[in-house]
Amino acid sequence: MPRPTTIRLAGIGILAGAFSGLFGVGGGAVMVPLLLGCGYRERNATATSMCAIVFVCSFAAAVQGFYGNVELGNAALLAGPAVIGVALGVGLQQRIPERTVSLLFAVLLVVVAIELVL
Repeated sequence: MPRPTTIRLAGIGILAGAFSGLFGVGGGAVMVPLLLGCGYRERNATATSMCAIVFVCSFAAAVQGFYGNVELGNAALLAGPAVIGVALGVGLQQRIPERTVSLLFAVLLVVVAIELVL
């Protein structure tokens, strides 16, 4: 797998961080396609993105908390089931072909885009 330059990775990080702060997304919807474009395999792009998102989301949550936008009770109710979902999703990702993972991700992005427009 070709390694992207430090500048390219920094650019991906800035873009993903900006989208995270603006729209409340973790950044994976931005990072994963751009990492794929840099030659990463699907599983590597997803895992690398998830590791970066830990830091992005932690900082974003702190900033949002500073502005009084965080509902901690609801965040806690979302977090527990989400952790279970992550375990299930990663397990599934390891069992299906990478091409299928890419197609499912593309379908998810299209569905989300349609929902946002409607």
